[in-house]
Amino acid sequence: MASGIVRRLMTRHGASTFRGRSRRSAALVTFAVLLSAGGTGAAESTKPVAPALEQRETDATYNSYRLRSGEAIEQLRLHYATLGSPHRNAAGEIDNAVLVLHWTGNSGASLLTPEYKASLFAAGKPLDASRYYLIFPDNLGHGRSTKPSDGLRNRFPRYGYGDIVDVQHRLVTETLGIRRLHAILGMSMGGMNAWQWAEAYPDQVGAIMPVVALPVPISGRNLLWRRMAAENIRNDPEWKANAYTGPTRGYAVAQQFIRLMIDGVPHFQTTIPTVTAADAFIAGIAKPTPSADPNDILYSLESSQDYDPRPGFSALRMKVFALNFEDDEFNPDRLQILQQAVKTLPNARFVVQAGSPDSYGHLTMAHPALWAGHVGAFMDWIEGRPNKAGSH
Repeated sequence: MASGIVRRLMTRHGASTFRGRSRRSAALVTFAVLLSAGGTGAAESTKPVAPALEQRETDATYNSYRLRSGEAIEQLRLHYATLGSPHRNAAGEIDNAVLVLHWTGNSGASLLTPEYKASLFAAGKPLDASRYYLIFPDNLGHGRSTKPSDGLRNRFPRYGYGDIVDVQHRLVTETLGIRRLHAILGMSMGGMNAWQWAEAYPDQVGAIMPVVALPVPISGRNLLWRRMAAENIRNDPEWKANAYTGPTRGYAVAQQFIRLMIDGVPHFQTTIPTVTAADAFIAGIAKPTPSADPNDILYSLESSQDYDPRPGFSALRMKVFALNFEDDEFNPDRLQILQQAVKTLPNARFVVQAGSPDSYGHLTMAHPALWAGHVGAFMDWIEGRPNKAGSH
């Protein structure tokens, strides 16, 4: 397996579980990668880019866009990038489109780093851009799409994950003319969006791969950090009743807290052995980027409150390949939530990849070199190819 050594294989009710230990290390990603608009967390390569990896970026615009709440956005701008080219079948329909979805507080740019391209989208990789048409939206409220910091601040309409998925659906079907997605790969919030796609638009997506995303409402530790981060921002005197002039101190404290939660315990134990190392770590995340906006992250965090894919869960028939990381403290594997949920689906598999000093807990999602082999297994499965990783 490209992302680790299989330590355990267990099959039950059609669900396959693997625990792999990665032997590859990756550079530490600062929390700015998670919250700064458009941050990539990696230096751009100066090497020549293969034609299929040349990304194209543009905006889709939807006038008088109405959210599920009934509120409207006068002009909704959705920025997106693509890799590869659409392929049309005998009926003239695009049949190779894969939607790739980012996590909370970031943008599609976080999925177009040199590491992501080299691990997943380069020639011969699981989502080879010469074979697939890859779509990377900046979700509503994120990146270069319409968001509170564009001017409305707290007068911006409240949106939820359901709205994020609806706008993605409009991009795919109306703007790009895709009747049915071949697959969706989503990380964290993007993985939750993938679960929602499967429920809301089951006939318009062939298969989903949610990464570090559970198919249950956000609760427990994953809910607490969101509420604590929001309260840190709102209770800071620099907030000034929404009249702030830049990133606030409360925003910086929220960054530190979330960064503590999002990384892996084994990784911290190895990389922060002294007070000096701890202070250097804190200093590295203490200052938000100038473009970081408190309202953008507040809206992003609170948009998760409508997330609940359970009502249509039992009806899912598409192929589902869910991936979690054992050292993810947001979605603790010891609770067995993923295992209990997936075993009720007739066409689903899941993987829990073991943590190690070289992995990053929930943040392992930002290091696809550590788990690309599972994406390969997913694509082999939905394409009907023999699985090199032994997962079938």
